[in-house]
Formats: sequence, structure tokens, C-alpha cells
Amino acid sequence: MTDREKIKQLKKDVAPFTKSQNAVSIRQLINTLGPLLLLWGVGYVLFESFPWISAICAVLASAFVVRTFIIFHDCTHGSFFKNRKANQIVGNITGVLTTFPFQQWRREHLIHHAHSSNLDERGIGDIWMMTTEEYAEATKWQRFCYRAYRHPLVMFGLGPLYLILVVNRTNAKDAKRKERLNTHFTTIALIIMLAVLAIAFGWQAMLVVQLLSMYIAAMLGIWLFYIQHTFEDAYFENEQEWDYVKAAVEGSSYYELPKFLQWISGNIGYHHVHHLAPRIPNYELEQAHAQTPPLQKVTTITLKTSFSSLRFKLYDASNKRFITFKEYAALRGASNRGLL
Repeated sequence: MTDREKIKQLKKDVAPFTKSQNAVSIRQLINTLGPLLLLWGVGYVLFESFPWISAICAVLASAFVVRTFIIFHDCTHGSFFKNRKANQIVGNITGVLTTFPFQQWRREHLIHHAHSSNLDERGIGDIWMMTTEEYAEATKWQRFCYRAYRHPLVMFGLGPLYLILVVNRTNAKDAKRKERLNTHFTTIALIIMLAVLAIAFGWQAMLVVQLLSMYIAAMLGIWLFYIQHTFEDAYFENEQEWDYVKAAVEGSSYYELPKFLQWISGNIGYHHVHHLAPRIPNYELEQAHAQTPPLQKVTTITLKTSFSSLRFKLYDASNKRFITFKEYAALRGASNRGLL
């Protein structure tokens, strides 16, 4: 079987899983938004007497904010409901709850899918990544900015704040009017929601319950996105050699998580399946993986091994792998000595 035939067969194998089931989607809305609103509610009610319980509720709620975001994510792909309008309505509501504007994120995320792992089409919807050649040619200031950006304290500490307060609140220069209005609508709705909560329960309670849960959820979201595209042998190619299916199954990992974390993260650990067929709703990803043997051969990352990906900073295109700054320095030293 030729590569083209294998690709055609792989797409055919996963096609049955691309059909959303309204009953399952509604059930998922209930078992996600129900606990989220309950935890937020308990956090606010108990804040004055037991602020530490409110903080615990916020931490627990952050997990359901992540799960709510997965529903939002499916809606942007049009895969959560069969009806397009239903996806837009639920997508906008869950967008406000998670701070994400529906239209803006939908456009940028679809661009990410269309160009994922393409070295010549980076920059929109991606984590900033330099190749070793780009880093070698960069100025000292550019290197400093890149090293700071890739530092865990910046990416996972300041990153959530930048995402919530800047990225999700602004529009790209080429954004169309509909997208711009949707971004402003989301921001205004979010401000109104926070203002009402602050008036009803106090600004301190709002900061602890609402903003803490949003911050932790954003941090977890960045982690999930980072870890599933940053592993040692991740697929990256220039435009001429780039292949969509290879980018999906070799440029995205299978993040094997304990069952509860898999449930909380909406099966997004099956990222290779999602990139291969974005119209598969989150609740069908596991079955698509289990019933499609070729998809089970992708790079698997566990909760324990995923932390090693924090070391990877640059992509070595000549050897087709991620390397650390220390490895880069060693390669540069060997090159300067004429050993390479």
C-alpha cells in the first residue's frame, strides 16, 4: 500500500467518529457546567466565613473550567452539536465563562490546524518556537526574549495573565468586523459578569473564586497545548515537504493520562486523533484511537515523562528533533572547532 493509499484509508477509518451526538453533548454540558457553577457558588457563599474553603473551591473549579474550554473548543470546530447555530450559541457562552472570544479563537485555531508543524507557516495560534538556525542568526535581544518566553515561570506563570488580559481582549489587524465585535462582546460580557459578582459578594471573593480558577485553568491549558506539540521527535517540515496527515499523527502526541484527568481534560490527550480529524467530538476521540491501530503507534507521553519536555527549547531541523539550550551550545562549540 502506497503512502497516499495509507492516508486515504486512515481518514476513512476515523470518518465514522466525526458524527456528534446531541444527547451526549447535552449530558456533557450538564456534568461540566453543573459542578463548575456549584463550586463557584459554594466558594462565594462561604467566602466571608471560610475563605480557605473558597480557595479550595476555586482550585477544584479550575479543572471544570478546563473541561468547559474543551466544549468551547469543540464548538469552534463545529463538532459539539450537529446544528451550526447551537455550536455558536454554546461556544459564545462557554467562551465568556473561560474568557475566550469565540470568533477570534476559532479563526486562529483553524489556522493552527491548517499549518501545524509547518516550519514556513508559524506564528498564528502557536507557541513561539525557534529553530537552531534562527536562534544562531538572532540578535542578543531576540535571544533574551526567546529564552525568557520559554522559561517555565514566564510561560506558565505570566503566560495565563497575558492570555486572559491581552491576547483574548485584542483583535488582529486583519480581523473582520464580525470577529472584532465578538471579541468586544465577550470582554463586555465578562466585565459585567465579574462586576455583578463583585457587587453581590465583594471584590475579594470575586478575586479568590473567579480569577483564581480562571488563572489556574489558563495555566493548565497552556501546559496541555505545550506538551502535545513539544516532544523530542516531533514532526516539523518546510512547506515543500510538509504533509497534513504526518503533521497530525507525528507532530501531535498521545498524552496518556489517568482516567480522571483524561475526563477533566475532555480527552484532549488524544491530540493526534483531533489533529487528524478535528470534526470528531471530544467524547469520541478515545474510541477513534482504540479502533484505529495506526493511530496507536504515535509518540506516547505519560504524566511522568511529560515534564521532560520542559527542557526542549529549540528545534534542530537538520536532525529533526527538539534540543535543549545546553545541547545547542555543545553543537555550536563542536561546529566552531570544525568537528561538524
